[in-house]
Amino acid sequence: MSYVKRTLQPGETIIYQTRLHWIIYLPVATVALAGVVAIVFSGRAGDATAGNLVTTLGYALILFSVVLAISVWLRFISTEMAITNRRVIAKIGFIWRRTIEMERQKVESVSVDQSILGRMLDYGTIIVRGTGSTLEPMANIDDPLEFRNKLLAG
Repeated sequence: MSYVKRTLQPGETIIYQTRLHWIIYLPVATVALAGVVAIVFSGRAGDATAGNLVTTLGYALILFSVVLAISVWLRFISTEMAITNRRVIAKIGFIWRRTIEMERQKVESVSVDQSILGRMLDYGTIIVRGTGSTLEPMANIDDPLEFRNKLLAG
């Protein structure tokens, strides 16, 4: 059972729930691609020693991308963000856990930060400002405008 569902209070219902955007896998893909390119072009090196060095570097990059992929995947599956009829809830982490829970009536404002790529692929960072000027950023959220709309709707 998810963290959000386990922490629901009596009479509390989930209005909207989201996850991280797939863009968090982009560094993994970039490192893996660099490894593949190194292996493919290692034969074009001037001598055998340089070719072996480039091949070894390529395999090291691919191995690193596998380790990185596992780390990113764990972050992806262990992050939950939800809006209930009473609270905003975010849980980040698997073994080490960080939770953000704020009553909806304590939310003063919600900001959405999106880069150009974020606007094209529909991901961004939500910053929830609560009373007392507490800032709670939630990065790389899938469809941040929908999250903001659901939060401010009522």
